[in-house]
Amino acid sequence: MHLFFQELLNGLVVGSLYALVALGLALVYGTMQVPNFAHGHLYMLGAYVAFFGVTVAHLTYWPAMLLAIVVLAAVGVLVERLVFRPLRDAPEVNAIIAAVGVLFFLQTLAQVLFKPEFRELPTPYDVVVHLPGDLVLTEQRIIVIAAAAALMVALLLFLKRTTLGATIEAVAQNRQGAALVGIDADRVSTIVFAISAGMAAAAATLIASINLIYPAMGFTVILKAFAIIVLGGMGSIPGAIAGAFILAFAESFGATYISTSYQDVIAFAVLVLILAVRPTGLFAKGT
Repeated sequence: MHLFFQELLNGLVVGSLYALVALGLALVYGTMQVPNFAHGHLYMLGAYVAFFGVTVAHLTYWPAMLLAIVVLAAVGVLVERLVFRPLRDAPEVNAIIAAVGVLFFLQTLAQVLFKPEFRELPTPYDVVVHLPGDLVLTEQRIIVIAAAAALMVALLLFLKRTTLGATIEAVAQNRQGAALVGIDADRVSTIVFAISAGMAAAAATLIASINLIYPAMGFTVILKAFAIIVLGGMGSIPGAIAGAFILAFAESFGATYISTSYQDVIAFAVLVLILAVRPTGLFAKGT
């Protein structure tokens, strides 16, 4: 049982990371119907901005995270206005191609600025904490769980309890209808992209002290994030959270009880099995 609970904790850490990344992706898709394949590389860029903040600007950990969130929110605004807004009335494939173009642009930019080397974000939270039942986690992993939970709750409260959140949900439900009642749908899209990119930066900063930073790190993350929002239901916020933890626990327990070599295979097998039962995802809109 000790091993089970230890892997449960590890799954919570990974699921918290997946949830933050997938939430931003689900928010953009739910509001704009845009599959933003560049989202993983916005996450990557956030990690590098935090790394720059700590190692070059000599900021401490939390101000570096705030810097990454602000910078990536600004980048998200630029991406929405310069790339996706002009393509709003174009065929969906145009937006997909544009997102892939942004993906490779950001990766090339990171390679030029930071070189294709593996880096690690320094953290003051590297002490091992011994929990009841002989369970162990580093302080950084505990912070990942706590900070991710706080951000997820904050996002849900923002969407459900604020006027701006209600406006975002109105645009997600019916963009044309929202525009007819006076809602500025373009402004909402810009805000959504800023929130999405900012959440990706927060996730990247939280995990960059555990996983290494490198220019291609966004590829794996975006594959997992898309699997999660498909599993949870495209554009569903609760579905993104549920899907993130389902995938993370499948990986964690599969690696422990079967084989680390099949960790990703097991996770995606669970995805296929669930979709075989619910093809539209666990929390698809309208279900």
